[in-house]
Amino acid sequence: MIEKKCYCGSSKTFEECCELFILGDQKAPTALSLMQSRYSAYATLHAEYLVATTHFSKRKYHSKSEILNWASSNQWLKLEIINATAKTVEFKAYFLDTNLQKQIHHEFSAFIFENGSWFYVDGKFFN
Repeated sequence: MIEKKCYCGSSKTFEECCELFILGDQKAPTALSLMQSRYSAYATLHAEYLVATTHFSKRKYHSKSEILNWASSNQWLKLEIINATAKTVEFKAYFLDTNLQKQIHHEFSAFIFENGSWFYVDGKFFN
């Protein structure tokens, strides 16, 4: 049996990697690991996790139904990390849209560590 690698691109399986964070078995230890698990959550349609890992001050801008609609409308291909610091991650998420056209979501994301957990705050999008 061939084991599928995690959606985030790590050499681990999804069960050994991002699923641990998505299911709440572990907390993401870094901003980078949170970002990677959020990508995996898009790929596996875990909208609750995406809302829960968005900073409290920004949740009103992110509805679970809109996240789920966007996530399920696309076929997620791969994640490329461009650069990461302790509190930021620049990445490219490759996907096929509803017309099967290849798209790239290029973002510079900011994260904050509060009350023992990492949270996504916001992102700057590139064309």
